[in-house]
Amino acid sequence: MGGCLSGDVNGGKQAIGGVQQRPTSSIPNNAAHNDAVDFFFRSRGQYPLFSQIELSLSALNLVDRDITSKSDPMAVMYLRKKDGKLEEIGRTEVILNDLNPKWIEKITVSFQFEAVQTLVFHVYDVDTKYHNVPVKTLKLQDQDFLGEATCVLSEIMTRPNRTVTLNLTGNFGAGVNRHLGILSVQAEETVASKTVVEMNFRCVNLDNKDMFSKSDPFLRISRIVETSAAVPICRTEVVDNNLNPMWRPVCLTMQQFGSKETPLVIECFDFNTSGNHELIGKTEKSVAELERLCLQKEGANFVYPSFSHGSKVLKGQLLVDRFVEKVQYSFLDYISSGFELNFMVAVDFTASNGDPRTPSSLHYVDPSGRLNSYQKAIMEVGEVIQFYDSDKRFPAWGFGGRTSDGSVSHAFNLNGASYGDEVVGVEGIMDAYASALRNVALAGPTLFSNVVDKAANIASQSLSENSPKYFVLLIITDGVLTDMVGTVDALVRASDLPLSVLIVGVGNTDFKQMEILDADNGRRLESSTGRIATRDIVQFVPMKEIHSGHVSVVQALLEELPGQFLSYVRSRKINPIGAPAI
Repeated sequence: MGGCLSGDVNGGKQAIGGVQQRPTSSIPNNAAHNDAVDFFFRSRGQYPLFSQIELSLSALNLVDRDITSKSDPMAVMYLRKKDGKLEEIGRTEVILNDLNPKWIEKITVSFQFEAVQTLVFHVYDVDTKYHNVPVKTLKLQDQDFLGEATCVLSEIMTRPNRTVTLNLTGNFGAGVNRHLGILSVQAEETVASKTVVEMNFRCVNLDNKDMFSKSDPFLRISRIVETSAAVPICRTEVVDNNLNPMWRPVCLTMQQFGSKETPLVIECFDFNTSGNHELIGKTEKSVAELERLCLQKEGANFVYPSFSHGSKVLKGQLLVDRFVEKVQYSFLDYISSGFELNFMVAVDFTASNGDPRTPSSLHYVDPSGRLNSYQKAIMEVGEVIQFYDSDKRFPAWGFGGRTSDGSVSHAFNLNGASYGDEVVGVEGIMDAYASALRNVALAGPTLFSNVVDKAANIASQSLSENSPKYFVLLIITDGVLTDMVGTVDALVRASDLPLSVLIVGVGNTDFKQMEILDADNGRRLESSTGRIATRDIVQFVPMKEIHSGHVSVVQALLEELPGQFLSYVRSRKINPIGAPAI
C-alpha cells in the first residue's frame, strides 16, 4: 500500500518520522488485508463478494494519562467474531504528545456486504520507553488504556460521507463508565492502480522558529477529500537544526494521492518534543503540479495563514529534486504470471521434545489416532503451503536425530531414503514423519544451520539457472536452539537468496530465541563477522497462538511472506513473467 520512508530518528521522533515503507498490495503488519490470504480463501469459494476498505482514524479530546506531557496515542482495531472473541485487524502508528491525533497509518479491512462486521476500537497511551519500537511488537497490556468505541462496518459504508463519529468510553476507578473523547472513522474503497510516485523534497530559506538554534523541520502531506477535509497520508522524518533541509525519498501510491490532479496540502512544521509542532508554512499542490516543479526546476513559495491579514507569502520554498512515476507489482501479479513458490520442510528430532513413548512428549504417537503437536502442525500448515506450492513435492528433512547408522544428523532425509529427499503432498510428509519416528532416535544438539544451508543451496542453484522460483523453508520445532550464532550466520548468508524461513513453534516452551530470529524489532540480524542481513527472511509462528483462536493458521503463516517475497524481487528489479520492464 505504499507509504513514506521513516527516519531512524531518536528521541521519539520516529513517531513524526511517519509510517514505515510498506510493500504495495500486501501489508505484512496488518492482519486484515493480505492478497496471499485473500487468494487462498477465494480459490476455495470461502470469500463472498467483498471490497477492500481503508479506514482513516482521528480522535478529539483524549484523556491525558501522562503527568509531565500529553498522552502518546495509538489506535488498535479488532473484528468481533461470532464467538465474541476479538481478532486484531491492525494498528495505527504512535503520535507523540497529542490529545487530538490524526493517524496516518490506515487500517484495511474486507467489507463483506451480507455480513454484520462489528468493529471494536481501542485507544492506548504508549509508554515513552516503547517509542522507537515497531507498533506490531508492542504488548498492549504494558500500555495505558484511553478508551473503547464500537460500530458496525456497514454503518460507516452507508453514511453519505462514509464517516462516523464515535464516543470513546471506558471504566476508570470505581467502575464508572465515562466519556473519554471522540473517535472519527472515515472509510474509502482501495484503488487497484499499481502507480506509485517517488519524490525527493527539499526546502530553502525556511523561517526560523527556534530561539537558540535553527528549526527542526518535517513535512506532512494530506489529501483533500470530497468533504473538503484533509486526510494526512504521509510524514517525512525530522531534519534537525536546518533551514534548508533535504528529506529521504517519499513514496506515494495512487491509493494515497487519489489522482494526479487531486489537491494535496503540504505543510512544513518545526518539530517540538512537547507535541506542539509549529507551522512554518504550507502550500497546496497536486501530484501533477509537483511533477511540473521538478521538470521546470522551480520552487513553490510557502504561505503562512493569517486570519486578520490574509495569507502571508513567505520566502521559504519547497523544491522537488526528483520525480519518478513507476509501476509497483503485487505479490499476486508475480504468482499469477507463473512465478513458483517451492516449500521445503524440516522437522525437529531433538531430545528436548521428550521421549516419544511417553504421552507428555511432543512426538508421542497416540494409539487412539489423536494427532500429536507435530502432526497437527504438519496437517494445518501443510494445507496452506500445499496450496501455494506448484508441484506439491517437498524436500523433507529431519534434524537432531540419531539415524540407523548410529550417527547424529542435522539434515537427514525424512523419508529414510539414502538419495531423494522429496515427498508428495501433506500425506507424504505425514507418512515420512511416522516412518522417521520408528527409525530415528531423538538426540541433539539443536542446530538449524545445516537445514538452512541445505535450503540455501537449493535456492542458490535455482538463482544461477535464472528460474522464476522463490523458496520457503518451513522448520517445525520445539524452539530450544543450541547454536544461536551458527543459525544467525546461516540466515544472514541466505538473506541474498530467493528464500524465506518460516519457523513454526510447537509446545509451550519459551520461544524467546525464535522471536530474536524473527527480527520483528526492526533490527536486521547481524552475523558473528558483523555482516548485516540484506533483508528480514524469517517469520516465527507459535502454534499455541493459533490454537488459542487469536489468529488463523492461514493468516499467521502468510502474514509476512508476500512482503518478504516482494522485498526480494523489487531489490533485484525482477518483474512478473511477461510484464514490461519497470
